[in-house]
Formats: sequence, structure tokens, C-alpha cells
Amino acid sequence: MKRLFSKSSKNATPSSAKYSAPEPPMAGRTATALPTATTAGLQPNYVVPPVPHPNPHEHITLLASEDGLLMRPHCAGLPYPVSYVRVSWGKTTHIAELPSDRGRPSVDWKEGVVIYGIVGLMALFNASYLLVITSRSDVGQMFDASHLIYGVKSVVSIPLVKDRAKSILSRMASRNTSVNRPSLLVSNIDDLQVPNEGTSGEPRVKFADEEEVKILTPRDQVEFSVNNTGRPASPVSSGASTPASDVSMTHSPVSTIANRMSFWGRLSKRTSSTSEGADIEESLLDERELFDSIIHDAAGVPDKVISSIIAATAPPPDSSEERNSELEARILRGCLREFTKGDMYFALHFDITRSLQHKHEQFTKMHTRNKLLSELDALPKDTNVNPLDDKVDPLFEPSVILPLWRRVDRHFWWNEWLSKPFMDAGLHSYVTPIMQGYIQISSFDQPKDTSAMKDDSAEPVDYIVISRRSRDRAGLRYQRRGVDDEANVANFVETEVIMRVQRNGISNVFSHVQIRGSIPLFWTQSGYSMKPPPVLAPERNPAQNLDAIKRHFRRAVPVYGPHTIVNLAEQHGKEGMITNAYREYATKLDAKDVRYCEFDFHRETRGLKYENISKLINQLERVFENQGFFWVSNSMLLSKQKGVFRVNCIDCLDRTNVVQSAFARHVMSMQLEAVGLLSPPQSGKSGMEVIFNDVWANNGDAISRAYAGTSALKGDFTRTGKRDLGGMLNDGVNSLARMYSATFSDWFCQAIIDFMLGYRTLSVFEEFLIKLQSTDPRELIRLSRIRAEAIATSVARVLSEGETLISGWTIFSPEQLNVKFDDRFEEKVLLLSARALYIVSYDYSLEKTKMYICVPLGAIARLEKGAYIISPLEEASRDPVQNAGFSIYWHASNKISMRMTSYSIRNCPEDPLTRSPPAVSVSSSTQYKPTLPRREPTKTANLSGIMSKVSENAAGATDVCFAAFKALPVDPARVRSGSSTGYAEPADDLAGATTCKQVVDMMVDSIKRACEDAGNSPVITDRDVVSLTEAQKMTSIYAKMEYGVKRLIWLGGLV
Repeated sequence: MKRLFSKSSKNATPSSAKYSAPEPPMAGRTATALPTATTAGLQPNYVVPPVPHPNPHEHITLLASEDGLLMRPHCAGLPYPVSYVRVSWGKTTHIAELPSDRGRPSVDWKEGVVIYGIVGLMALFNASYLLVITSRSDVGQMFDASHLIYGVKSVVSIPLVKDRAKSILSRMASRNTSVNRPSLLVSNIDDLQVPNEGTSGEPRVKFADEEEVKILTPRDQVEFSVNNTGRPASPVSSGASTPASDVSMTHSPVSTIANRMSFWGRLSKRTSSTSEGADIEESLLDERELFDSIIHDAAGVPDKVISSIIAATAPPPDSSEERNSELEARILRGCLREFTKGDMYFALHFDITRSLQHKHEQFTKMHTRNKLLSELDALPKDTNVNPLDDKVDPLFEPSVILPLWRRVDRHFWWNEWLSKPFMDAGLHSYVTPIMQGYIQISSFDQPKDTSAMKDDSAEPVDYIVISRRSRDRAGLRYQRRGVDDEANVANFVETEVIMRVQRNGISNVFSHVQIRGSIPLFWTQSGYSMKPPPVLAPERNPAQNLDAIKRHFRRAVPVYGPHTIVNLAEQHGKEGMITNAYREYATKLDAKDVRYCEFDFHRETRGLKYENISKLINQLERVFENQGFFWVSNSMLLSKQKGVFRVNCIDCLDRTNVVQSAFARHVMSMQLEAVGLLSPPQSGKSGMEVIFNDVWANNGDAISRAYAGTSALKGDFTRTGKRDLGGMLNDGVNSLARMYSATFSDWFCQAIIDFMLGYRTLSVFEEFLIKLQSTDPRELIRLSRIRAEAIATSVARVLSEGETLISGWTIFSPEQLNVKFDDRFEEKVLLLSARALYIVSYDYSLEKTKMYICVPLGAIARLEKGAYIISPLEEASRDPVQNAGFSIYWHASNKISMRMTSYSIRNCPEDPLTRSPPAVSVSSSTQYKPTLPRREPTKTANLSGIMSKVSENAAGATDVCFAAFKALPVDPARVRSGSSTGYAEPADDLAGATTCKQVVDMMVDSIKRACEDAGNSPVITDRDVVSLTEAQKMTSIYAKMEYGVKRLIWLGGLV
């Protein structure tokens, strides 16, 4: 086919694109369009001619020049590629593909550094960074050498600043030379060979005693840090997948927690003068003396002690630039950690994100479509559609002429957003799709007869496990639970088992897929205890839950076939509420392709009787037979998998992994019996059992580390088939580590994940510094819809018939009028019509208006706009640009009306004279006595109380009232190309605003113009609503202490 749904990479003609990562992608922003072969009704940007090299480059040379960072493919026999790429220096990068100078080189590429691939481009506060793969592990090959799989072992961030980039590249070149990496040396371009780099480390699991058993187990590896040139080479295990290299995984969780909590022993890096070679004991004594002196100087006053400790161990940055630099360094470390934990994989010549059966179905659909188009004479004249051959290649790759990134399943492509600049520039071969999950390739010999032990009586078996973790609703377990508004569930993992059995000279390839995913309902679970109870989200109603579960399975069934749900959660106790709700909604679903099954894992296996899992397998025996598996024998398709098991517990980790491994063991027995091989008993001594237990234990650990931060509980049973006391004690330590991870570090890690996937902008880190946690981007989308509905409901309930609405906004405001700083704030609806301004108190839980005040436009006297600082504790909350508001002053009169929802016939004050709120003196409008805002949300005051306060002292009030409003944070969530979901302000007139100050200016300008149209000209004054000085006076020392301790524990040593 000549129709290719991709973007062009033209060698002779430069193509370029400009990017600034913090901006959300625009639909019309693409690289320069190039000539295309055919259009087939598609937009020109998505139709291109065949590219000469659709696969990613295996090696890329980087070179720092005066104009930018240069890169070109590095391969044997190609000293002068046809083109090279230049990435300009600066935060806003300019990517251009330039023709090579061939025989007259103007660039000395011998000074370049060779890398294994590009993760993507990331723009932060002060600079942009190119993330590159500098070390990889050879996971193995899928049956032949053309299907090699690699694990990401080390990633380096190269700042797009000339001097800093040259320094980093120099260190990388020195390291490649010192560790003897011929494959990464530019000088050896003519006889390029890729040797086995490094040496093997110690295995994580014990090897079997049998010599014929081959175990390819992940081995411990050390992260590569560019900043430490004297560090020894990181070990690489050939044929093994990479385990997590996180430091927290190699140390005792107890010691890690103790170190984090011992904040008095951790001095600020900026103020510490202790050298690296200083004696440790002397350093500890100095720190203890400092701590004692702090207590002495503070005279034992608690607030002074806390403030002094915070100033010594976690002081705030001296300047905004320093603050951004520190935060930028943390973000980079977090991103690099996510890509080097050992659960990121890539392949250069084939797609690892789709199962074998999925690829086969793609090919069949493509052939059927082409045949139909050929019959309609809709294909080009030189295109022939061959008849479908009965021969089936289990490793067939559909659409091989397309770039690899166009073939992968985007649900499992984790660096798509970071790769977008190269995709839009048409640089297909510089895009390396990376998948999160786990891959292990093993092999063993299976005796033809269980009684035969001779080597010549065994058949070779290749056993491969590939787990693909979805990026939709990605994150950590206590931050991402259940389902979102797009019907994506947390911790969704597709696990495929591929097995090749040689039987009498005939190759048999089997594939079987299972999936796991969080319970598809709206529910949450706090992470502040060892075993927190899961609860249904109180803001969601039954109709929303039913709709979410319907849409989830409506999307999943066409992909995987009929679903058999296996719910392993407890049917009673803390988990009983979620289990009962899941059962209820699954019954209401009433879908013929969805079957619900329960198995209370903890109750059934009480007393360490894990052998009782066989009861579940016997119960589902008929399902196993009907479901089958994908089987290709001697290039003939014999069967396909017709359905899938969807296994879940609460976390979809420990219990799920044990049961999925049991299902996989049962399916493997069925597959071996299909080719006439007998499956040995599960004694744990045979080569097959050792390999099987090892692979599935490692798989469970990898998924657990990605979602919970520790290895899987019950791993001892998965590895050995037995549950013992040692495993239970290890589970206790892992549970403690998980609680620590959820309490102290997961929120920042979640912000990192949302940012690198393109779901949030840099503002997510500002939010984290203020709240010490981040908001789910899907929650922002949901809130924007709720706010839009609140405006629409208020318009329908408040405006008179025929009254023209100019604008409607949701805005933060004190609950009471005539105050600017109160202990109760609420989100109000502000409606601007052609005749009046309506201040609406809205009940978001009941979705109704509680009360509103109608202020005629002619009564508005003046508007004041400026900074509105509520909390002075953090830099972001003190920024007047992002913390802005305005106050509206109006003359009190009988024209000011107030209405409320009272569930009775009276809906306004009894005395007409008190329909307007109590006014204040114009000259003393800013002289108010504020009250301290509470840290926790308080219950909204009842309407009768509000109305009674409104009526107080009305007789002695002056003729001016006011209301203060603070703009809501502006945080437009990023939208990936092809996605229709995004966060947007409900009001179109606020579109384009990037700061709260801009929002306030737009609102005030709209009110001013409306007043002028009504014949009134209010005075506009630039004056702070609440200045920073005033906010500091109003914040109690206890609030400062509370925030200081949180900042010290959560942020002081977070990353």
C-alpha cells in the first residue's frame, strides 16, 4: 500500500518545527508539510510517501556545535549519512533536518558521543533538556536475532545550553572510553561491533542446581550518573531484563524511613561546609551541636525551634531563579528515575506493545479492507492485493513500511509526549517508543516422557512473559484508584505469555493473554495507615458508576473478547463495601460478554493453604476450554484465544499475581498436552517449574514496584510454590515501605508521571509546593464540566426571562460579604447580564443555587483589582500574578435584591430595608479585622444564619457594600494529539488567559464595559485586595509550624 498515515522525513529539504513544552499542543501546529504520494481523503500532514528508514536508529551520534546540538545516525559503513539534525540552543527549541555535507565535512564528528536512542525533549523553567539513552540491557531475542528487545538502563538529560551540554557530552565520552564500550566510540565506525558490555552482577533469585536449566533472571544494576565520572561501570546482564535500580529498593525500608524522619541530622546543601572527605562521626557531632544550639537560642519556645530547624535544614530559596533551579533539578531526577527503574523496554525492529494475536488480526483486517478497496477500484493502479495465504508467521509485523511509532499501541507508549517534537518534525527514525512493564525471555527442556531423563528425550521450550502497563490513568496506587471519567482504570496491565515448543521438528508457537485492572468504579483509598479501607467516592452517584463500568467494558470487550471477571477482594470486612458494589453494578451491567466471578482469596487461603487456588481453576475449567489460546503450528493457524480473564484484587498486585500465575500454569499444561507433552507435577524441582516460578515472581515484583514502590507481597509462594513464615515477615517490611512511600514521596512522583506523560503542565509542581500533593488531571476536567453546569443552572434559576447573559464565571470568595479575609471561603458563581451583576452561592453537592444577590450595574461605584494573597507560606501562593482578585463596591439601596432557597414560601429578608447586606464606610473599607482561615474545610453555615447576619445593624450602616473575589488557578491540562478531552474554562471570554492576573483583568474589563453600556462609569483602581504583608499578619504561627514540618518531611529530602 502507498497510503501511509505518518509524517514525512525528507532528506534533502530541511524540515523544522518550534516547540515550547509548557504550552498545550495546538491542533494546527505541525512541521513543514512535504509532498505526498496520495491523500486518500486525509489531511496533508498525516499522509506521506514511504520513508527510507522506518525503524529507529540503533546508535545516534551527538555533537555540540555553536548553532545547536547536532545528531546523526551512527552505523558501520555509513561515515557520511545523507542528513543530520540540529536542535537549537535555548528553552524554545528549533528542530531542523539538514542535508549532509558529504565529502566536504564542515563538522568534526570525531568529537561526538554515541547514544542508544532518544527518550524525548522536555522544557522546564530555565532550560530545555534532551533525554537520551546512554546504557541499555539486552533482555533477549524473541525466537531469532531480528527480534531483539532491550531494557532502558541509564538515561541522561542534556541541557540545551551550549556550555552545559558540552560539559555533559565530555563526561559521557570519557565514560564510554574508560569502560571500554567499542559500540559507543565514534572512531570505530568502520568495524562496528556490539559486544556484551559490562559484566554480570549477582542474581536476584537463586539458580537451580540442574545444569540443563537456563534461567534468565534480572540482575541488580547500578544507575549511571553523569555527574560522577569516577564511578565504575554499571553491570549489564546479557539476556536478562533490568530490575529496578531505585536506591530505596536496595536499602532497608526501616532505615530509609528513619533517615527521612531524622531531619535534624540533615543540613542544607547550600549552607553546609562539610567536605566529602570529612570524618563522618565529626560531621554527626557538628550537626548534633548545631541542633542543641538551635534549641538553646530559641529558649525552648516551640515555634522558634521549629522555624530555626526548618531554616537550617530546609530553607526557602533566596531567589525565584534559585527556587526554579532547585525544583528543576528535582523534576529531572524524578523523570530520569521513572525511566531507569528497570521497567522500561524498547525494540528497534518490531512492535512489542501488541500481542501476537492482535498483530495477526490487524493483518487480516488490513487484507480484507484492501481486497474490498480493490474490488471498488479505489486503490492505485499499480497496487496488487494477493490472496490470503494459509501460511501464518506468528511474528509477522503488519504495516512494516510505516515508522515504528505509527505501529505501536499508544495505550502502552510512555514517551509519546516527550517524542512529539521529533514526530512533528518528521524525524521518524529518531523516535524510539518505550513501553513500561516487564519482559523476561527464558528457555528450558521439557522431557517427552516424565520418566525419561536423557538429554535426547527432551524437547526445547522457549518461555516468554511480556507485561504491558497502560499509561492511561497512570500513577501510584493511593493517587490513582478505580476508574476515571474516560472509563480508564488504574494499574491496567496486559500480560502475554508466549511459548514456543519444538515437537518432532515442528515449531509450535502459543500465546495467551490475561489482563488486570482496578475495579472500574469511582472509589478512593487513603494511604495514611497500614491497611486503609477503600470507599466509594461520595461525590459520585450510582448512575455515574453504572455508566463508567458500562463504558469501560464497552471499550475492552472488542479488544480482548468476552471478559471473565475474577474478583479476589474480600467479600466482608474493609473491602466488603467495594466488593459488594462491584457485584451489584456487574449484575446491573447485564452484558452477555461479561461474566462476574468472586473468589475471596484471603478467606480461601487462610492458614497458608495456597493450594486452595486449585478450587478456582476447577470452577473455571469450562471457561478455560472455551477461551482457548492462540496457536500456530508449522505456520498453520490452529486456534485463537476467544476471551480473556480480567483478574483484580484491591491493588491488582499481590493476590492478582498469584492467581494469574496459577492460570498461566494451567494454560501451559493445556498447551503442552496439545502437542503430546506431559506436564510434570508441581513439585518445584523440574526445570520447567523453576523457570516458571522465577519468571512470574519477577513479573509480579516489577508491576508492584511500578504501582506500589516495593516488591510484590506473597512473592515467596510465586517463586517456590510454598508460603512460609519468612515470606510473611518480608511482607510486613514491604507493607511498611509501601505506607512510607505513599505518605512521603508518592505525591511528588505522581506529579512527575503526570508531567512526563503530558497530562499536566509545569503548574503541577507549583500546586505540589502549595498543597504538597497534586490533582488528578482527569479531576480537573471533571471540575471544569461541573463548573460549566453550575453556571448553566444558575442562569436558568436566577436570570429573568428575556434577560441577556454577557458572561458567567466561577470564582473563589469569602462566604460573607463585606469581608476580604474570612474563615470560610466558597466557590461562587458570578453572572454578568445586561442589567445587573449576580453573586450566586451555589451548592455543588445538591446542584442548586442557595442564595444570590442582584446588584444593578448602575449601582456599582468602583472596582479594585490587585493581589489577593490568602496564604504566604509558599512562593507560589505569594506570587501576585497567579494570586489575583478584585473587589466590587456598590451603593446600598432598595434596588439591591437578595433571594435564597429556604424550602419555604419566604425566600428574602422580611424587612425591605435589610434586603441589602450591611454596608461599610467608604473611607474604612480596607480597615477590617480579619479572622484566621481554617486549614480544614468547615461546614457551610445555614442560610438562616447568613440572613440574620445580613440583617444586623442595618439601620446604622452606611451606603456602600463590597464583595471580594479571587480568581481560580489557571491550569489548562495538556491534550495529546487525537484526544478530544481537555481542561477549559467554562467562559469563552477567558480563553487564552495564562495567569490569574489576566483572568482578573478580563473579568473587570467585562464588568466595566457592561456598566458603561448601562450608563454608569465605575472607577477602576489598581489596589491589592489582600497584600502579602497583610496575609503574613493574619497567618498564625501554628499554621506556619504545620506547613514547615510538612515541607521538611515531605519536600526536604523527597527526591
